[in-house]
Amino acid sequence: MPTPPRRLALVLLCAGMLMLSACGGGKQARKSAPPPVQGREWPRVESADPVAANAVLMRAIGLVGTPYRYGGNTPDSGFDCSGLVAYVYRDMLDLRLPRTSRELSQVQGPRIEPRRLAPADLVFFGSKGNVTHVGIYVGEGRFVHAPSTGGTVRLDHLDGAYWRDHYTGAKRVLR
Repeated sequence: MPTPPRRLALVLLCAGMLMLSACGGGKQARKSAPPPVQGREWPRVESADPVAANAVLMRAIGLVGTPYRYGGNTPDSGFDCSGLVAYVYRDMLDLRLPRTSRELSQVQGPRIEPRRLAPADLVFFGSKGNVTHVGIYVGEGRFVHAPSTGGTVRLDHLDGAYWRDHYTGAKRVLR
């Protein structure tokens, strides 16, 4: 499996080839843009440490497309949700975080209201009081996470039906 920079280069090359091949003759197909996600307004909140937050976000976003693997915690092995979070914070800031989403939700630090989320905050999901999933908030209501078996690390919106209904809270790691 190619390393993440090679994988990104390969993806960009393939995307470019597809775009070029789509430019051939024939009738132009018109696709309408997907409707915007309806939800709350997401105010821009500055991180207490913008340099560290930016490093976390760039690394996390750079891992989009990495395969999901239960128990995975490296780009080569794939990631589960908490493995992704632990890897990004360790790799970029040498910050050692707990390994499970439940343990991450118990990290000492203030709980954050959704309207006060700042880049690099951790967002948690679950049901009936149990935390079962975690992601990294990137801003504008979006977060990076490793969702499920057969999937890949991706960006999703907190106002998506599933995530909105299973949101349990957030914690600020960077202070």
